[in-house]
Amino acid sequence: MYLRMAKRVLFETNKRLLWKFIWNMGFKGICSVERFKRRLRRGEYFPPFLYLSIVNSCNLRCQGCWADVTAPQQAMDVESVDRVIREAKVLGNSFFGILGGEPFMHPELLTILARHPDAYFQVFTNGHFMTDEVAQQLRRLGNVTPLISIEGNEIISDERRGRDGVFNKTMQGLRKSVEHKLLTGVATSVCQTNFDDLVNGEWVDRLIDLGVMYVWFHTYRPVGPDAEPALALSREQQRRLRQFVVDTRAEKPIGVVDAYYNHDGVALCPAATGISHHISPWGDIEPCPIVQFAAESIHDSKSLWDTFTGSEFLSDFRSLATSSTRGCIILERPELVEQLVQKHGARDSTARKTVSEELAAMQPRTSQWDEGNEIPERNFFYRFAKKHWFNDFGAYRNGLPLRVKPPDSLVPPSSLDPAVHQTRESVS
Repeated sequence: MYLRMAKRVLFETNKRLLWKFIWNMGFKGICSVERFKRRLRRGEYFPPFLYLSIVNSCNLRCQGCWADVTAPQQAMDVESVDRVIREAKVLGNSFFGILGGEPFMHPELLTILARHPDAYFQVFTNGHFMTDEVAQQLRRLGNVTPLISIEGNEIISDERRGRDGVFNKTMQGLRKSVEHKLLTGVATSVCQTNFDDLVNGEWVDRLIDLGVMYVWFHTYRPVGPDAEPALALSREQQRRLRQFVVDTRAEKPIGVVDAYYNHDGVALCPAATGISHHISPWGDIEPCPIVQFAAESIHDSKSLWDTFTGSEFLSDFRSLATSSTRGCIILERPELVEQLVQKHGARDSTARKTVSEELAAMQPRTSQWDEGNEIPERNFFYRFAKKHWFNDFGAYRNGLPLRVKPPDSLVPPSSLDPAVHQTRESVS
């Protein structure tokens, strides 16, 4: 597998783009995490990776989408995005995830990317705007990896994305990206309707044949105004997905990304560990894209360092999350998130202003934490990288949540509480 992957990297990628990835994302990303670890030891905080939703608009209407795609367009102005990236770079950051909506609907996306040749950007896109001209410009910039979302076969994808012809147009954009030798990835939000079609070796082999260099299998999260809880995976399906990811890493010449497990397969939450947070199109600083509450904004009259370091809301969120579960707190314990929001008077950071009602209506369900069924990494390189640069950074102790008192009176029930155990083992 290692030789096959080396051959693919050697013969299927543009060497300048590959070097940009290795230097800006790889080496500088490692340095950013090392700075993060040193800050934590000093009692300081700034996330090594930032995710920015730069526009809310999208040409699709996906099931379970939490973005305000039907609201009037809100696009972060270039100067605001530029200031965030510049200040983060001064603090050692080099990697930025660009989300939407559909990022390519931001009228000045390419301008933003061009201003920071010393940074690396992963753009989450449906691929519909990946024309020859756009792909050529991205190749010229060299600091961008398109992560193209595919949600199933032709029938399922069109159903999931709310439009006819979505799959074919996405595949066309994927081919344009690969033809121009961009380092191209494919992302899937794995749910009930696409599990059998995409969580299998034949699909991964097809992507390899197309020239895709990495894949990212997200677990569907039923949140937002149209949560579609029937699409959520069962506990058994989540285990199968985790095993599939681990096996694919060990057996297929393609990169596989995941953000919810360490090298031993023990669950973690990136927002709880503090490795990343999210900025909305309105500039609100949120714990993550699906926790749509904020107490601070990039437009506050403070530096980004002072804003992140001084945020009691984000700090309390991390403490509460790590003391409650190794999984996703908004899925497993939505009532605790609601209490935290009330404690800090955090605002609804959406255009629709219905997130509190959505949170109150949520039923607790399982997430990535599956204690006693951990599946360790088989691939040596992934295992080494995760052990050193993607772990819990001390947020949890001995592989278990910290059973300590969270901020003020927000005390989660004990891990021995049968109700909690039942919640964690339930499937929806």
